[in-house]
Amino acid sequence: MADADPPSDTAGHRARLRSRLLTDPAGLLDHELIEYLLALAIPRRDTKPLAKALLREFGSIGGLLSADTEALTRVDGMGDTATAAIRIATASATRLLQSEVAARPVLGNWQALLDYLHADMAHHGVERFRVLHLNTRNMLIRDEVMSKGSIDQAAVHVREVIRRAIDLQSAAIILVHNHPSGDPSPSRADIDVTRSIVAAGKPMGIAVHDHLIVGTAGHVSLRAQGLI
Repeated sequence: MADADPPSDTAGHRARLRSRLLTDPAGLLDHELIEYLLALAIPRRDTKPLAKALLREFGSIGGLLSADTEALTRVDGMGDTATAAIRIATASATRLLQSEVAARPVLGNWQALLDYLHADMAHHGVERFRVLHLNTRNMLIRDEVMSKGSIDQAAVHVREVIRRAIDLQSAAIILVHNHPSGDPSPSRADIDVTRSIVAAGKPMGIAVHDHLIVGTAGHVSLRAQGLI
């Protein structure tokens, strides 16, 4: 029912937004971008209040685009159509960033990798552990989420990580997970799991290039910290 509100007299405002979007998209404020996106999904409604409510709820445009479907639909006024519009924007942005990572050897394209991981993981409310599989030229061949929940020996099965790398004939892997707290500082468990995977991969000829921890406050490289 939330997507079928009666029409409002916002045609002039919406036309001005559209004109600005076509000529100077960088000049639009965050709430204006979300407002126009929602207007495409629910054209019979003034979407400015909803856009502002979403940004208040999730803290930023990054937090909004990273919100899952359940969280979006809990916001008053968000029906299936409006929620789908946000999810389309999220999927499109993520795929754009992922394509930049896949286009070149990862180790020579590090900033693109960090941009992709931050956009895809930094705002998640649950820890996700993923593995990036690379070939002998350090090109990305697979990007997989291996587990969800706290990163420890119980959640991350070292043998499964290495077995999957063997199945994919990966020459190297990059471990990644997020900290929902926003602080990317590694825990003792993060360090222990990383070292266990490094030790298990070494006799198999599988290198662990890094373990990146991502949070809203930035990222930490365990290799750069001298922890691998």
